[in-house]
Amino acid sequence: MERMYRVLGFWTGIFAVLFLVGEMVEASILFFAQTGVFIALSYLKLSERAYVYIFGAYLTVFFVGFTYYTTFIMIPGVGEH
Repeated sequence: MERMYRVLGFWTGIFAVLFLVGEMVEASILFFAQTGVFIALSYLKLSERAYVYIFGAYLTVFFVGFTYYTTFIMIPGVGEH
């Protein structure tokens, strides 16, 4: 299971670099932080149950944050040319 956290770290790192190249600095910082957390968690040698619980908590926080952002903060149509 710890290898899957390294895979998550790899992909969030790829996204962080792509956000940085696209000059989306805030998103890049967020994804670099997620990369660090995933890589650090992968070396803790936790039980599979603990990894699943941590991932479930991560998904819960993400979905709540994303829903809040899209409902109350995001301005529809901004960025259209």
